Amino acid sequence: MKKEIKIKQLITDVLIIGGGTAGCYSALTIKDNSSASIIIAEKANIKRSGCLAAGVNAINAYIVKGRTPDDYVDYAKNDADNIVREDLLFTMSQGLNRVTKKLEDMGLVILKDENGEYVARGNRNIKINGENIKLILSDAVNNLKDVTVLNQVNIIDFIVKDKKIFGAFGIGVNDNVLYEIRAKSVICATGGASGLYKPNNPGFSRHKMWYPPFNTGAGYAMGIRAGAEMTTFEMRFIALRCKDTIAPTGTIAQGVGASQINSNGEIYEKKYGIKTSERVYGTVKENQEGRGPCYLRTEGITPKQDEELKKAYLNMAPSQTLKWIESGKNPSEQNVEIEGTEPYIVGGHTASGYWIDTKRATTIKGLYAAGDVAGGCPQKYVTGALVEGEIAAESALDYIANYKDSYLFSELEESLLINVKKKEIETILNYEDSTFTVEQLEEAMQKVMDSYAGGIGNNYQFNGKQLNLADEKIDQIIKLSEELSAKDMHELMFVYELKERLIVCKTVIAHLRARKETRWHSFAENLDYPNKSDEWLKYVNSKLVDDKIQIIFRELVGRGETYEHSY
Repeated sequence: MKKEIKIKQLITDVLIIGGGTAGCYSALTIKDNSSASIIIAEKANIKRSGCLAAGVNAINAYIVKGRTPDDYVDYAKNDADNIVREDLLFTMSQGLNRVTKKLEDMGLVILKDENGEYVARGNRNIKINGENIKLILSDAVNNLKDVTVLNQVNIIDFIVKDKKIFGAFGIGVNDNVLYEIRAKSVICATGGASGLYKPNNPGFSRHKMWYPPFNTGAGYAMGIRAGAEMTTFEMRFIALRCKDTIAPTGTIAQGVGASQINSNGEIYEKKYGIKTSERVYGTVKENQEGRGPCYLRTEGITPKQDEELKKAYLNMAPSQTLKWIESGKNPSEQNVEIEGTEPYIVGGHTASGYWIDTKRATTIKGLYAAGDVAGGCPQKYVTGALVEGEIAAESALDYIANYKDSYLFSELEESLLINVKKKEIETILNYEDSTFTVEQLEEAMQKVMDSYAGGIGNNYQFNGKQLNLADEKIDQIIKLSEELSAKDMHELMFVYELKERLIVCKTVIAHLRARKETRWHSFAENLDYPNKSDEWLKYVNSKLVDDKIQIIFRELVGRGETYEHSY
């Protein structure tokens, strides 16, 4: 029996795609400042979705006493070796403490000392009890009036005409419904992309990774297809993590001052540098040269520090605490082995994402980006995503206040638009001769990226010939993905997720090939161009033109300068 899909049409003032950190805060900001109607489309459930799902134990972007927003800009700029948007970093840094205070007022527990001051963890961090941080945000959103949260609705495509956005298409994950959501403005807050590369852990444990495995780069992919300009996809992010559990290392490094050591007990981190990319690179090199495994030195810490570490990891990575318990040894009795993860594309730690202006507007009119999907502003973490959600929300309200256009679609165009998307979905649901499964093609994609585009298997290194092969092989997988089938809506979501990842892979390859230098060891280790060059103090941007990725080079936006779209 032929499977058919129902059509559901919805209209709102603002559509927010993604109910994570930035998406939630965008909704709260809009309702604080207007009576505009909102639809939040969340492919999981807003209660525990996004990067905050399991909680966090620190606010990693905060202006502590004696520091200024300018200091934070300097830190992020130095860590990214100058390839940042200083205007975006500054506008983000100015709001960090304000949104932190609002979170505390909403119920977040922030640890304080005997003087009532926040307990700092390093120069930019404060300690929190954050196991319920996402619940605090989602409960606040669920209590808002005239806000519709569509849980388990996966947005698959923007509705764009004449470089303006008019809404998006989505599918029900559990019901046979195609949603056409019309909006005056759209905020994309879908997060970054994981699962492009072969992960650390195989088979059943492949989802034990640094970044949420359900973040597939959907927002990037929809923007790329719609012709939006993207930036800095070559600045991949590779996290330095506790081996096997893929738990954070910063909690140990900053919490107890643990140094990175090799198997000989030598501290190697200062030999290579202490930038984020250099910490990974040093670990890779020590292993390559036969001085591995590498560790964080925890042997000899105090019993009190043992207990603090075990409790801290229960907030966001309980597998690490369980590993200590199962081994029968506390951190003070054994050093913690470390390794790099597979590469990710994420705008919260590095600068990958939409090319935006200070209003967080993309190059598609009416479309705004916030959080990990927004480029140019690395080291934003939780609070930076909140600030960007706030800025995007305020900009979206300004946009709809001056909104003069009708939806610009005739009845015939509207019908054709829906029918094309309906046919696309029903073709996948009714296709019976698929040679490969989604999982098989996903594994093939990850193997290609690992082998030819600088994955773990190649110590994150690549050269031009390898990238050309990667491009060719990803094209072949894209062709094969056109004949995938799905027996239900849940499987249909997996089909779209694979297609999203493949588009992002193509863009990553194009960017890696375009930057002819090695500015960030491991993050973009180009064997053809092993050195850094001042000629490459520029942004590598791209957009899709006639189905081809076109590279665009842009000059850096320095201190005191701002970039705004002219459309």
